[in-house]
Amino acid sequence: MPFPRCIPTELFGSIGLTEPQLERVQKLIFVPRAVKKGDHLFREGQSFRDIFAVRSGSFKSDLATDNGREQVIGFHLPGDFLGLQGIAAQSHACEAVALEDAEVCAMPFEHVEALSRELPRVQRLFYKLMSAEILRESHAIVMLGSLRAEGRVAAFLLDLLDRLKARGFSENEMVLRMTREDIGSYLGLKLETVSRVLAKLAANGLIRIDNRHVSVQRRDALAALAKPQSI
Repeated sequence: MPFPRCIPTELFGSIGLTEPQLERVQKLIFVPRAVKKGDHLFREGQSFRDIFAVRSGSFKSDLATDNGREQVIGFHLPGDFLGLQGIAAQSHACEAVALEDAEVCAMPFEHVEALSRELPRVQRLFYKLMSAEILRESHAIVMLGSLRAEGRVAAFLLDLLDRLKARGFSENEMVLRMTREDIGSYLGLKLETVSRVLAKLAANGLIRIDNRHVSVQRRDALAALAKPQSI
């Protein structure tokens, strides 16, 4: 059976596992699951059992604020992991919602733990994945704390493009599966501000935008906006 695409082969293939070990990893911890657009993969407070790898489609993660509003805290693409934050408390601290029809691989955490004890290289890999998640969140905090509206939107677009490029998609074009309201929630901006900034970037020739399709025309100019020292 071919190695599943839900996790890039370089992740497990590069840590030196033998073919029988790879087959054992695949058999124990990869359980495909389809998720329809708008459906929850898991909800805040739900018991933690699985880590999920996005195989296709995309998700947003959010949590409820004290006043009952939804706060988007992340967007997740093929190859990304969901549910890692549930390990500590054994319950999910946020919810994950499919932005389009999607498929994930559910990895029962008890099997992940067993394999980690059996294969130390697998344990180190999951440490690496958790570290990358922490680093991504840290970058988001820095962005929100140091950039104005135009810089936040520019940084968001470039980050999304870079993540998609790493997965084999175009480096200059993408379809925004999330709404502008979702983008605003994630960036700490009002819906109207997101729409205004996108329109301004398009008017200045930095991007072309047609509904949810975005094409970057001047990456260097976007990158300049996304740097803290440029504001």
